[in-house]
Amino acid sequence: MSITVEEKERVIKEFATKEGDTGSPEVQVAILTSRITTLTEHFKTHKKDNHGRRGLLKMVALRRKLLDYVKSKDEGRYRDLIQRLGIRR
Repeated sequence: MSITVEEKERVIKEFATKEGDTGSPEVQVAILTSRITTLTEHFKTHKKDNHGRRGLLKMVALRRKLLDYVKSKDEGRYRDLIQRLGIRR
């Protein structure tokens, strides 16, 4: 249910703000979005996996907090990020 190492490296390269950047809010939100989409596909076949659903809700809440942080610091970065990820607000 987690993402592969190759997928994570691809996401980090795509959303990194500088070389070696793995901890910026943009990268964290992108990784969480990838994990959320993977879990969403999982729940299409495993409808009764309530323990996994709890983890999904925690990830969504964490992503929301990170997005709120980015929005409070720089709204332009926030809009660019949600547009690049295809997240609706």
